[in-house]
Amino acid sequence: MAIRIAACLAGFCTFINLYSPQAILPLLSDELGVDAKGISAIISASTLAVALIAPFSGTVADVLGRKRVIVTAMVVLSIPTAFSAFAHSLDALIMWRFLQGLAMPPVFAVTIAYIGEELSPREATAVTGVYTSGASLGGFTGRLLTGILADAVSWHFAFLCIAAMTVAGAVLVAVLLPRERRFVKSEGLLASGRQMLRHLRNPQLVATYAVGFGVLFNFIATFTFISFRLAAPPYNLSPTLLGVIFVTYLTGTAATPLTGRFVGRFGRRNFVLLAIGIWLCGIALTLLGPMWIILVGLSISACCGMLCQAVSTGHVAITAQAGRSSAVGLYVTSFYIGGSFGAAIGGVAWISGGWPACVAMIAAMLTIMGAIVTLTWRTAQPKA
Repeated sequence: MAIRIAACLAGFCTFINLYSPQAILPLLSDELGVDAKGISAIISASTLAVALIAPFSGTVADVLGRKRVIVTAMVVLSIPTAFSAFAHSLDALIMWRFLQGLAMPPVFAVTIAYIGEELSPREATAVTGVYTSGASLGGFTGRLLTGILADAVSWHFAFLCIAAMTVAGAVLVAVLLPRERRFVKSEGLLASGRQMLRHLRNPQLVATYAVGFGVLFNFIATFTFISFRLAAPPYNLSPTLLGVIFVTYLTGTAATPLTGRFVGRFGRRNFVLLAIGIWLCGIALTLLGPMWIILVGLSISACCGMLCQAVSTGHVAITAQAGRSSAVGLYVTSFYIGGSFGAAIGGVAWISGGWPACVAMIAAMLTIMGAIVTLTWRTAQPKA
């Protein structure tokens, strides 16, 4: 139970930081005098930093150990979060967001590696689902809290509150997470780096990295640019209400603890293909006008995306027989490169064709993901 709570907290504290500005992007756009494409850079700055540092956090953790790296990184993460509260220009905000991103992979990539090493495959899949639930709850809380506090006080105060919550989470993880028992220290950073290169020759891992790319590509594109659609007429939602929109994330929070059961029944490949198919239907619903239908579409999209993420992340930890931190680090790199592209290309799509162009782009990526899973994932996936 302690491992589950600690894993949930690690995911929560990471993602409360990562996505907190999404609900206030229209507000920041107006305050800083930039367009939707320009302000989306504060999202892509963090995701790009995560992508750059993720493999190296894995190799460092393969040498230093898991718990020490996780707790230290959570404390470090709170520092740029606090300083971002004092940013008064787009460039300053981008810089602090980039530094936030550098501190995140040592938390979540190493947490997933810890789970894969310390637990049986069945338990690892279940706890990965709990971690993903914590991450989704953190993503929701960050957006909602920032939106509410931006209306009630200021967005600067909201970021200070998130920094304080991150420090509190680090203390709890330090107390709750047992010290690793099955961890085998790498011979050194060079040896761990060679192991990372071996992962890139594993076709199952490479295919899973590609799926991860698509998952965050779609998430960032969806939940960044839907805010601009709903902030404009006829909806005209305030930052608080835009934050409330992210309650749709809670569908994924509720569903991901059941990931192990779903995978055990359907197998990894079949279950992910089913989730992708339903995800396509969900994103299509957001093209319709009524708010309640848009919310249903977002809920379906969030749920299916988090299920795909939980299965893929757990599959990496189980498939990699050695150097799990570096294997998960490579997955995280691919995942967050996808997020950076989702923000950048989504901005182009938004400017060129509004929300319908964004939906078409997301549907195309989902189709590519489905093709990758169909052609490259083994039919007989090991059951969780």
